[in-house]
Amino acid sequence: MRRFATYAFVIAALALAGCTAVPRESTPVETTPVEVTELDSVEVTEYEGEKLDSSDAFRENSIAGPQDVDIATYELGVTGLVDEPATYTYSEITSGFPNYEKVVQLDCVEGWRAKVLWRGVLVRDILDASGVQAGAKSVIFTAVDGYTTSFPVEYFYDNDIILAYAMNGAPLRPERGFPFQVVAEQKWGYKWCKWVAGIELSAEEDPGGYWEDRGYSNTGDLDRPYYGD
Repeated sequence: MRRFATYAFVIAALALAGCTAVPRESTPVETTPVEVTELDSVEVTEYEGEKLDSSDAFRENSIAGPQDVDIATYELGVTGLVDEPATYTYSEITSGFPNYEKVVQLDCVEGWRAKVLWRGVLVRDILDASGVQAGAKSVIFTAVDGYTTSFPVEYFYDNDIILAYAMNGAPLRPERGFPFQVVAEQKWGYKWCKWVAGIELSAEEDPGGYWEDRGYSNTGDLDRPYYGD
């Protein structure tokens, strides 16, 4: 009986103090917007025990210098021999397809190399979303600066080729190809198109590309000389 009386007293005291669960009209509280300062991303230096190279290990050798892409107006087009041509924003690519990570080394014909952790989406997932037509033989990538390179369609179905938007856990920097770079594993560096703005499906067997049209190998295979086929 004493315990019940004590309990009733506590409830009454809480009610007087305004601490009961009885709904009360809420009073709006004015808040001052807090300015958020975006800090620089930090690259990882190791992945699953494997040492990674910094993005600074890459040399600038593009045909027109680093490209400053406005992400607010950027679009990636998928055209050519596809059932449904498409245009994507940056976020539609990064958030609309499954994401993957993979450590891949880039080997440049200049003699340097860099091994990093790439994150992105599979090129074949983008192709499948548009539907590759039977007559398509090759995939042509076009960059913001006009650079081009190409691959056989089957290259993207025989391998897990990533269209990357991040390296070593940090977003691609402008000089590294932001917003997207092709991670063309087992290919020489000139096949790793940066600042990708277009993907075209073509009936041509070897449509070439910027360096391919200047004598470089169309295949760009690492186990073969990069100049000539």
